[in-house]
Amino acid sequence: MSHLSSPPQKHKGEHKGHGLPRGSERGSSSRDKDRSVTVSNTVPMPVGGKGSRTSCSPSILQKVPNRLINEKSPYLLQHAYNPVDWYPWGQEAFDKARKENKPIFLSVGYSTCHWCHMMEEESFQNEEIGRLLNEDFVSVKVDREERPDVDKVYMTFVQATSSGGGWPMNVWLTPNLQPFVGGTYFPPEDGLTRVGFRTVLLRIREQWKQNKNTLLENSQRVTTALLARSEISMGDRQVPPSAATMNSRCFQQLDEGYDEEYGGFAEAPKFPTPVILNFLFSYWLSHRLTQDGSRAQQMALHTLKMMANGGIRDHVGQGFHRYSTDRQWHIPHFEKMLYDQAQLAVAYTQAFQISGDEFYSDVAKGILQYVARSLSHRSGGFYSAEDADSPPERGMRPKEGAFYVWTVKEVQQLLPEPVLGATEPLTSGQLLMKHYGLTEAGNISPSQDPKGELQGQNVLTVRYSLELTAARFGLDVDAVRTLLNTGLEKLFQARKHRPKPHLDSKMLAAWNGLMVSGYAVTGAVLGLEKLITYAINGAKFLKRHMFDVASGRLMRTCYAGSGGTVEHSNPPCWGFLEDYAFVVRGLLDLYEASQESSWLEWALRLQDTQDRLFWDSRGGGYFCSEAELGAGLPLRLKDDQDGAEPSANSVSAHNLLRLHGFTGHKDWMDKCVCLLTAFSERMRRVPVALPEMVCALSAHQQTLKQIVICGDPQAKDTKALLHCVHSVYIPNKVLILANGDPSSFLSRQLPFLSTLRRLEDRATAYVCEDQACSMPITEPCELRKLLHQ
Repeated sequence: MSHLSSPPQKHKGEHKGHGLPRGSERGSSSRDKDRSVTVSNTVPMPVGGKGSRTSCSPSILQKVPNRLINEKSPYLLQHAYNPVDWYPWGQEAFDKARKENKPIFLSVGYSTCHWCHMMEEESFQNEEIGRLLNEDFVSVKVDREERPDVDKVYMTFVQATSSGGGWPMNVWLTPNLQPFVGGTYFPPEDGLTRVGFRTVLLRIREQWKQNKNTLLENSQRVTTALLARSEISMGDRQVPPSAATMNSRCFQQLDEGYDEEYGGFAEAPKFPTPVILNFLFSYWLSHRLTQDGSRAQQMALHTLKMMANGGIRDHVGQGFHRYSTDRQWHIPHFEKMLYDQAQLAVAYTQAFQISGDEFYSDVAKGILQYVARSLSHRSGGFYSAEDADSPPERGMRPKEGAFYVWTVKEVQQLLPEPVLGATEPLTSGQLLMKHYGLTEAGNISPSQDPKGELQGQNVLTVRYSLELTAARFGLDVDAVRTLLNTGLEKLFQARKHRPKPHLDSKMLAAWNGLMVSGYAVTGAVLGLEKLITYAINGAKFLKRHMFDVASGRLMRTCYAGSGGTVEHSNPPCWGFLEDYAFVVRGLLDLYEASQESSWLEWALRLQDTQDRLFWDSRGGGYFCSEAELGAGLPLRLKDDQDGAEPSANSVSAHNLLRLHGFTGHKDWMDKCVCLLTAFSERMRRVPVALPEMVCALSAHQQTLKQIVICGDPQAKDTKALLHCVHSVYIPNKVLILANGDPSSFLSRQLPFLSTLRRLEDRATAYVCEDQACSMPITEPCELRKLLHQ
């Protein structure tokens, strides 16, 4: 198998990457990442890693499935024919462990995880390893995307007791669910630098028999320490920290880790990390006239441009891969995640708002085109991910990146047409290969392909500007653009005949909420109703298939069934904090894009449910999971890091501010203050770990703008004012349409709306702050001037 997705040695498996600057914390427990835990003098804490990948001949898959065959998760179903006697997470497994006095082997991953595939193939298909697990352990398999609470709790343990974290995550638990050994990917057998999985099992089996009391004592001690260290509470603090101070420190930490040449904030691997780009744009807006403000804008725009030109972007089919294995954004880990597409669509749209450069809006439209084509259910929902691995040809063993790479011969055969008017003999294929850096030998370095499986293969990455490519061959820039686009379309049509990567057709409420935001924000800014319709259909899907009317609760998951149907697990998997926070954000963005107040009303109801299920009335902030749902887990956590996805608490802080702006309800402002105060210590210590929350802190300590448009929503003058607002980058605002009906939902929430009048029967805008409104404005150009102040 290719090593293209191999993380650096200090982060094993499909690692938990956050794209933070060097020197910053990479997880809630990474300050202790060099501290190792030993379960006895003879059994050091095994840390799984890529290490030596000794070949292991998998046995023929057993014909009788294990109990995972009854699950809906694509990841669990991938293990349904293992010889391992897998249990899903649940009471049946826990009761068995207690009754038989066996440790629990917990293995956590997700269906598009490359190293999860490797461990499944090498170890979990192995008859001898299966026998060891079945005789001496109770084996539990968890899809981290279905149960983020389980994943977060035990990832906290793994990060605290080893040099990093990632997936697959493998943890051994007492029958009371307390962890005592953990790691990530393990090769099946011992290598030069790594303990093999079989050896780990034998050592833990022996220690459980010989030194069980010591293991239990160590486990209790570690759990107690983690509980104390993970506590996030207001304590004696009454107010949040200074936004100006946190902004400055966060910017300085990012500036120190910035890659001047290629953009981004680490050497390698490099993650997109939209939360950082969002912070930089927000920082620029409040520091526009300063050198640091200009610097923040340049850092964000340059990073977005380098990413879009790099191989991390799929130039043939659009969308972005999960991360780059190198500093140059060239060779990606080829998996495509829905949450990346959603957030990057917004980031590129914001870049267009700020710069006016259509390069960025074109990238955003390309992302959403990819999602509509490849990650969309016919009923409006959005699938989770596409795998990195696929067979190069039908019947062959899957390889990472096989669907996305090209040889020079393939391109030459697909694009043989001569280019007229060039200063030298030139074909369309040669033009495309020059522009995108394809070579006969391949543009993947041997260090990224140690087994030589991708020799002669190329990842498309923009090497020259259109102007330089045109000048090189004496062509017109527009002609080169057309030739390249035509060539890419032919490659796209040819690629359709290749075996496709596995699609994870699970649909998650949280990621669907992010995707509703992606379509709503981009559609509103670019004035594309079609994109807003995708957002509306996504929200309708959430309400129809992932919302329980009787209890007012969201469901975490649903699944694509046969014939376009939608299926649910039984019992249903209820939503977590991130599901509510991300869906509420999506609904607020959708209201502002569509001006349909029903979405705002649903957002308010969901926020009420979120407050009831997750709010910590003593310490402030929100827990990640319901108390009942997480019963038995040793920790109940509050997510304290903005990483590949924003922390649900950071998003909730923004949501509470916006909801207060839409309704005037003081309780939501009070909750926002409590939340920001509870996270004060974390922000003070490492502000760069919470850039999204620092943005919320800034929004709270500034004045939120209520932009009110009085007019008929279908009238041209109303639409012109609405589009004017959407065209300007203003993160700290709410946009309200007042149609003159005093009985409307928003008029009942905000009585002052009924005092605002149209001027001369024309659509009229008011910009309100601190219960004081501007003079009425009817011209979009005048409104734009006011919004830019």
